[in-house]
Amino acid sequence: VMERGGIENPVFEPPSPDLGRQRQVSSAGAGASVPASSEAEEGPCGWGRCAPKVLQVCNNPEGYLAAYSLLAIFQGMVVNGLINISISTIEKRYELNSSLAGLISASYDIAFCILSLFVSFFGERGHKPRWLAFSAFMLGLGSLVFSLPHFSSGKYRYGTKLEDTCQISGTSSANFTCSASTKSSLSNYLYVFILGQLMLGVGGTPLYTLGTAFIDDSVPRHKSSLYIGIGYAMSLLGPAIGYVLGGQLLNIYIDIQIPERQDTTYSKIDQDDPRWLGAWWIAFLACFFAVWLLIIPLSCFPKHLPGTAKIQAEKISETHNDGSEVLVETRNIGESFKDFPVALLILLKNPVLMSLIIASSSEALVATGFATFLPKFIENQFGKTSSFSATLGGLVLIPAAALGQIISGILVSKCKMDCKSIIKFMIGTCSVALLLNTVFLFAKCGNEPFAGVSETYNGTGTLYNLTAPCNANCGCLNSMYYPVCGRDQVQYFSPCFAGCASQHFNNMEKMYHNCSCVGKPKRENGSEDFPYEAVPGKCPTQCKLLPLFLTFFFFTVVFTFMAVTPTTVAILRCVPDKQRSFALGVQSVFLRLLGTIPGPILFGVAIDNSCTLWDINECKTKGACWLYDNERMAYLLVGISAACKIITIVFVVMAICLYKPPPASATLSQKDSEMVSAVYT
Repeated sequence: VMERGGIENPVFEPPSPDLGRQRQVSSAGAGASVPASSEAEEGPCGWGRCAPKVLQVCNNPEGYLAAYSLLAIFQGMVVNGLINISISTIEKRYELNSSLAGLISASYDIAFCILSLFVSFFGERGHKPRWLAFSAFMLGLGSLVFSLPHFSSGKYRYGTKLEDTCQISGTSSANFTCSASTKSSLSNYLYVFILGQLMLGVGGTPLYTLGTAFIDDSVPRHKSSLYIGIGYAMSLLGPAIGYVLGGQLLNIYIDIQIPERQDTTYSKIDQDDPRWLGAWWIAFLACFFAVWLLIIPLSCFPKHLPGTAKIQAEKISETHNDGSEVLVETRNIGESFKDFPVALLILLKNPVLMSLIIASSSEALVATGFATFLPKFIENQFGKTSSFSATLGGLVLIPAAALGQIISGILVSKCKMDCKSIIKFMIGTCSVALLLNTVFLFAKCGNEPFAGVSETYNGTGTLYNLTAPCNANCGCLNSMYYPVCGRDQVQYFSPCFAGCASQHFNNMEKMYHNCSCVGKPKRENGSEDFPYEAVPGKCPTQCKLLPLFLTFFFFTVVFTFMAVTPTTVAILRCVPDKQRSFALGVQSVFLRLLGTIPGPILFGVAIDNSCTLWDINECKTKGACWLYDNERMAYLLVGISAACKIITIVFVVMAICLYKPPPASATLSQKDSEMVSAVYT
C-alpha cells in the first residue's frame, strides 16, 4: 500500500517538523523525488467528483486551520465550559452527590485514555480530515445525549422554602430529623450523562492527535509551531464562551416558564432563591446543531493538502538517534494491527519522548488543578462571591493561556528553532514560571472574624461551636450555610445563627434585625450609621492584595503555557515521521493519567486539608467545607505547584541531555539496520 520514498502515506505520519527525518531515510533508496502516490492523494476540496471551484479557496493550511479551530472551540465549549458550569445544577436536579458528579466529569478522560492510542495508531494511516468529521459527529451526538435527561425527567418541583431566620416558636428547622428517604429514580440519569461524556471523549480523541498531525503534515517545518500555537490558543476560547454562555442561560428558569403558585406547598421562586435551577440544557442542544454543521466543511478536505508531498520531501530529520527511525522504515512498522505492540514499545523506549511527556504531564497537573480551584481560592482568600471569583478566574486564566501559546508559537517559528533549541526554550519558560509562582507566599490574606470558629460570640460561646446561648433556642440547621455580616464586622454562619428574628428590604437590599448574637458596632460613632444589624454575604475583607495576586498569576500562567506548543513540536520532531500521530496519542494518555485526572483530585485534597468548618448535617454526614484556613491553603497550593514545576524542569533538562541529533547522513548500513531490528525484536 505504501512505497518507500517521500510520504507515501502522510495520514500514517504524525505532525510537524519531524517530517524531514523520513525524507532523509527514504532518499537512500528513492533519491529526493516525490512519489506519485503522494501527489495523487493531494486532491481538490470537495466530495468525490463534486468539487466546486469556490471550495478550492479553502484547500490550503489556512482553510484547514480555520475548520480545526472552530471544532476545537466547540469541543472546549462543551467539555471544559458548559459541563463545568452546569455540573452543580445537574447535581441538584438529579439528586447526585459530588462523587457521582465527579464520575461524570471523569468519563470524558476515561474514554479519551482508552481510545487515544488506537485512534492515533490507525488514524495515522487514514484520511485525517474525515476522522475530524467523525469527531464532529460524535461531539454533536454527545452534546445531544447529555441534554436528553431534561426532556424525559418531567417538570422540576422545587418544594417549600426553608426559613433562614431564628424561629423560636412554631415550625422551625429544629423539627427536621434524620430519616432515610426513599431513593429517587432521578439519580438513574447518571448513566445517561456518563454515556454523553463517553461520546464526547470519543469525539475529542482525534482532534488533538490526528488533527494536530495534519497541520504539521501540511506546512513547512518553521511554520508548524505557529499554526499549532494558533490552533491551541483558539481552543481556549471554547471554555471562555462556554462559561459566559452557560452562565447567562442559568439565569433562565430550568423549564423556561416559572410555574405560578398553585397551593400552599409551592411558592414562586426567583434567582436569589437557593432552590432556583437554571436552563443548563439549552446550550448543549445549540452545540449539537452547531457542531454537526462542521461535518460538512471537514469532510470536504482531501487526504493531503496540495503541496504536502513537496513540503515533506524538503524537511530535515531531527529524530532522536536511537535507530528507531530506520527500524520503522525498514520493517514498515504501523502497516497492520500486529505492529501495534512494537510501535508502542519503540515510543516508550525513546528517552527524549518520555522525558517530554512526563514534563508536560506535570505541568498539566498544575494547570488543571488551578483551572478547577482558582475561583475557590480567590473566593476564600479575598472574600469575593463565587460568581465574581469564577468570572475573575476565567478572565485571568484563558487570556493568559492563549497569549502564552501564541507567543511561544511565534518565537519558535520566527527563530526557526531546531529540536534542541526548543527544549532549551522550555527550560527558560518553566524556570520563570517557577519564580513567579512564589506570588502565593506574599499575596495571601488572613481570615476575617467568624463567630463560632475564630470568635466566641462576644465571649458567650466556644471556638469551633456554632451554637451559643444567644441562638440555642433558634433550632438552626448546620446544613443551611447562608453567611451574613453583622454590624460588629463579624461573619455569622447564617441569619439564624446570628439570632436574627426578622428581615426587611430597603432599596431591594435584604437586611436583618433583632439579632441577639450580633454585638455593637466597632466604630466610634455608634449604631446610628447602621440601619441594620446584619446583611447577607461575607464581611468585606481588609486584604487589598487581589490586584497584585492577579497580576503575578497572569504572568505565571503566560510562562507556563509558553511551554505547551514547544512541547508538542519537540515531541513531533524527536520521533520517527510515521509515528508522530501515535506519539501524540501516547502523550494524551500520560497527560490524563498523570496530569488532568489526578490534578483536580490532588488540589482538592490539599484544599480540604485546610478546612476549618465542615458541613455536618442532622444525620452527622460530612458534606462540603464552609470555611478554610487561608494561609494554610496558600502554602499547600504553592508547595504542590512548585514541586510539579521542579519535576517539569528536571525532566526537560533530562530530555536535552539525552537527545542525540541524527547524523549528517540518516542512512545506516544493512548490518547496522539488522542489529537495531534485532534489539527491538
